[in-house]
Amino acid sequence: MAVVPIRKLTRSAHRRQLHRRVRRRVRGTAQRPRLAVFRSLRHVYAQLIDDQTGRTAASASSVDPEFLKQLKTGGNIAAAKLVGKLIGERARAAGHTQAVFDRGGYQYHGRVKALAEAARASGLEF
Repeated sequence: MAVVPIRKLTRSAHRRQLHRRVRRRVRGTAQRPRLAVFRSLRHVYAQLIDDQTGRTAASASSVDPEFLKQLKTGGNIAAAKLVGKLIGERARAAGHTQAVFDRGGYQYHGRVKALAEAARASGLEF
């Protein structure tokens, strides 16, 4: 009988697997779009997505010119808080007060948690 090695997933492949698992349950609608979060080492991105039509209602990231005027780097908790505040303001401007939070396969910790709490503080409910 041959020994079959256990396949190890890379960190990014494991995150994508977790994200697919979360996305089975989390769906955005026109009334309650999905607040999708993506983080890289240098930046944080957030989008409000209506999955029924495939459209993005609002977005904010640490590469926006409005963000770069206030902070220098985009890969820390302070940047995530500012992006959360921006996405909350832009969501209200687009007429959305409720959303479904999609953590993107990341742990609800650190930058992801800071973004979510800042979005809640700016008036977005999820």
